[in-house]
Amino acid sequence: MSARIAVVVTPRAHRDEVVGFVGDELAVRVRVPPEDGKANAAVCRAVAESLGVPKSAVRVVRGAGSRHKTLEVDGLDEAGIRAAFPSPPVDPAV
Repeated sequence: MSARIAVVVTPRAHRDEVVGFVGDELAVRVRVPPEDGKANAAVCRAVAESLGVPKSAVRVVRGAGSRHKTLEVDGLDEAGIRAAFPSPPVDPAV
C-alpha cells in the first residue's frame, strides 16, 4: 500500500516542520536551501518523522526542482496521511 500526496515546500525556513494541509497540498517548511536536492531530502525526512515511517518510505516522485511536489509514502493510504496532518488554523486577521 502506498499513497501519493501533493506538497508545497518553503525552503530556508526557521525550522523544519510539517504545517498541515492547506487546500489539497501538505505544507512543509525546511531550513535548508533548495540546492543539490537538500530540500527534497529534508522534506522527505520531515514527513517521514511526522508520520512515524522510515525515511526510505517517503520519496519525491514529481517536482524535484519545484516548490510544488508529489510525494509517495509507502505503508499508508491517503486517508491515513490526511488524518495525521490536520489543516492549520486560519488566522482571522487575514
